[in-house]
Amino acid sequence: MALVSLLDVSLSFGGAPLLNRVNLQIDRGERVCLVGRNGAGKSTLMKVISGELNPDVGQVFRQPGAIFSTLRQEVPVGLAGTVRTVVEGEGGAYEEHNDWERHDRVERLLESMGLPTDQEFASLSAGQKRRVLLARGLVEEPQLLLLDEPTNHLDLASIQWLEEFLLEWGGALLFVTHDRAFLRKLSTRIIEVDRGQLIGWACDYDTFLVRKQAVLEAEEVERAQFDKKLAQEEEWIRRGVKAQRSRANNRIHALEKMRAERIARRDRTGTAKMTAQEADRSGFKVIECKGAGFSYDGRPIIRDLDVRIERGDKIGIVGPNGAGKTTLLRLLLGQLAPQAGIVEQGTRLEVVYFDQLRAQLDETMRVQDAVADGNATVTINGRTRHVISYLEDFLFEPTRARTPIRALSGGERNRLLLARLFTKPCNVLVLDEPTNDLDAETLELLEDLLVEFGGTVLLVSHDRAFLNEVCTSLLVFEGEGKITEYLGGYDDWQKEKAARAAAVAAAEERAKRAAKEAAAGTVEKKTRKLSNKERAELESLPKKIEVLETEQTNLTAKLADPLFFKKPATEVTQATVRLHEIEALLAAAYARWSELE
Repeated sequence: MALVSLLDVSLSFGGAPLLNRVNLQIDRGERVCLVGRNGAGKSTLMKVISGELNPDVGQVFRQPGAIFSTLRQEVPVGLAGTVRTVVEGEGGAYEEHNDWERHDRVERLLESMGLPTDQEFASLSAGQKRRVLLARGLVEEPQLLLLDEPTNHLDLASIQWLEEFLLEWGGALLFVTHDRAFLRKLSTRIIEVDRGQLIGWACDYDTFLVRKQAVLEAEEVERAQFDKKLAQEEEWIRRGVKAQRSRANNRIHALEKMRAERIARRDRTGTAKMTAQEADRSGFKVIECKGAGFSYDGRPIIRDLDVRIERGDKIGIVGPNGAGKTTLLRLLLGQLAPQAGIVEQGTRLEVVYFDQLRAQLDETMRVQDAVADGNATVTINGRTRHVISYLEDFLFEPTRARTPIRALSGGERNRLLLARLFTKPCNVLVLDEPTNDLDAETLELLEDLLVEFGGTVLLVSHDRAFLNEVCTSLLVFEGEGKITEYLGGYDDWQKEKAARAAAVAAAEERAKRAAKEAAAGTVEKKTRKLSNKERAELESLPKKIEVLETEQTNLTAKLADPLFFKKPATEVTQATVRLHEIEALLAAAYARWSELE
């Protein structure tokens, strides 16, 4: 029996129905991802399934006795107590209820999820709070877990932990996410919410994108043919009916039906049109750090940082929550003075800053006033436009543009902040978690804009797909204030990190083996004479190392050029793979040289 079934369910809030006679079934063990544009009704559908909202029409069947738990985007206001008491929830009095199985579940979850048991919930970071709330939901042993943007405000380590946890958990999942890497790893089925309908896709996300595009193109052709036929029939009836009465009546009825169908038709929400205003070019050197350091209360946040950021670089900043990513941004931009070393900003910098906490938005202002500072027009790349027209590029209808900011959803707030920022000319874009709550299509558009942007980008993000698409290099927090630069995006960083770990492990293994041999007395006391072949190999090694290092230098320079990333993806991948091969070959060559000497 299905965990939940929807039969001809409809629901609206005064306008076009968010759900229009939809049907859905979720079975045990499924991991279903809901996708769709911001405002399409994904969160509303989850509330109907969980029982928080009742449909206007239709029926919702839930398996008797089945438990559903929900993890919302927002942390509940006023939730107090220690981590343990929050996880225990209302069933915390084990002795009173004689529910020692629940007590054991709480203990196992606290341990497996690495939660600080006695710490006050209010003092936790946003990511830690979401982990606690997930544990609170899992204590009930739900058959269906509903997750609304579960990766929001989580750092990369927490996202990877959550992925592995949910894969091993085994229960049914229904989730909404903007994180495409998370979607790719977890979903077994995709349900799209589109213009009040639910469309099922039994495939992976990349296949879904291809098939969806084909469906949209076919729909466009079909609608164009329909509109052409309707126009012809309207022209016919305007000329006056001259055919036989019965034939004319049939044609008139058909025309009326077409008119009704056209009125009822819901056009797909358009795609946002984002354009960043570029100021005059900055100097070639944008920011340079030499031995820069910064500490809070004696704890090093940034230590011995040496980095040079040049015009056109797209730099991703990655690290755990609380590591100091925003502090690093402020240090790079000159908003904080380094406590050690030097941080120099280049010339002619025009900086625009995207704040992850949306602090730049006044909740009481109307959308249009927040963008144009109360004016009726904005000037974009020298062209004056009415603010309502400009906001339509960011998918705000005229009525929505006149509403207060407090009425906006998370995705709408992000789009509004982008619209506001892109009215300002800049040559340095600073984006602190810009991807939260944006739908996939808007995300891809923002990716394209940043790749094409001729200036410099500093980007804090935990979105792995976004980092892969945009960044030419990453600054990664690796503990105790150490920040390491890696060329390329997220996947390149992971490959290089794995290669370094493998090299360290191999070196440790060789050292152990040598120590064991020495202890066993098997190491020769005298230096062994080299064979002729080994002598020739030793003589050839410096030249081999020189050739490899020259190729390494050339490849590094190529990958540091942002224009190179506009070349075909295969060429970029080949260059990155070859760079990793050279690093391994150089390590082996130096090790062999040391051994032969």
